[in-house]
Amino acid sequence: MNYSKEALKAHREWQGKIRIASPCEIESREDLSVAYTPGVAAPCLEIAKDAEKAYEYTRRGNLVAIITDGTAVLGLGDIGPLAAMPVMEGKAVLFKKFADVDAFPLCIGSKNTDEIVRTVELMAGSFGGINLEDISAPRCFEIERKLKERLNIPVFHDDQHGTAIVVLAGLVNALKIVKKNISEVKAVVNGAGAAGIAVTKLLIKAGLRDVIMCDKLGAIYKGMQNLSFAQQEMAEMTNGERLEGSLADVIADADIFLGFSAPDCLKPEMVSMMSKDAIVFACANPTPEIFPEAALEAGARIVGTGRSDYPNQINNLLAFPGVFRGALDARASEITEEMKLAAAYAIAGYIPADELNEGNIIPSALDRGVAAAVAEAVKAAAR
Repeated sequence: MNYSKEALKAHREWQGKIRIASPCEIESREDLSVAYTPGVAAPCLEIAKDAEKAYEYTRRGNLVAIITDGTAVLGLGDIGPLAAMPVMEGKAVLFKKFADVDAFPLCIGSKNTDEIVRTVELMAGSFGGINLEDISAPRCFEIERKLKERLNIPVFHDDQHGTAIVVLAGLVNALKIVKKNISEVKAVVNGAGAAGIAVTKLLIKAGLRDVIMCDKLGAIYKGMQNLSFAQQEMAEMTNGERLEGSLADVIADADIFLGFSAPDCLKPEMVSMMSKDAIVFACANPTPEIFPEAALEAGARIVGTGRSDYPNQINNLLAFPGVFRGALDARASEITEEMKLAAAYAIAGYIPADELNEGNIIPSALDRGVAAAVAEAVKAAAR
């Protein structure tokens, strides 16, 4: 199938992938008087007396704002907020279909961090959660940090934390298969942007001790020049031996490779330098750091990618619907590290032990039961 051709045809026919639906009937004057004036004044006055009543009398408790500035869309890059709209509508569809969360896309026409933060802050009272999407680094870190400080509802940058949750879930199961402990393995993360940094932080929280991060300049180490603030923070907590050099220079004897970087940057000879039973997650999309067949031939035992046409797809769809469902149900004010860990372990545990194998370490992204399992785990962690 030519997906581009079919997508253009479908989007033209749909004229947008989302609609507004209402549970109330407007068939009589009485219906109109209850849903609108004069009856609507009663819930308005209740909310005026107590803002928390908005969760009882409006849809706020099940409504998420999907916020983007269109600067880091899929593999397309900075295409602007208007061009990002089809992606954000698609995200809203996934929220609804997989977790019955109502989501609304808001594409902001600014690249100014403070303008974006202030815009979201001013409208946040209409929503129960904020999903940040496709905002380029390093501004995404600052936007998320400021919104978390100022808002009393969950703020979640899916490109960072959704990725981290699913990667951890896959690694939990992969490590079971190769019989290695996360506290004893060596990992190399290639790509020190939003996804790579968030993944590394969560893995450290889960017990990973020996990890080296690389970017296009090579291994990151404490004292290295020309690092962003976020990368400087990572240099403090990774690469304890302060190894320098390229990816090829530091990958020897690594048990795990995690790629959030560029196509074809992991060569087969590098995989051959890794430890026995190596785990390779090559998540660059659509062209991964190395294709699975090449990695397996070079000696890797377990391989995952971001692609749907190979086994072990690392797909954020396994995480974000259930994370928000659980957070909204718990009326959480934030999404904590413990909630992210709970989500990851729920995804990993969704696969029965007797079905776990090298080609089945992560559930299918289309399995509707995953979101419910994640939601329960997140809700329990929140409480």
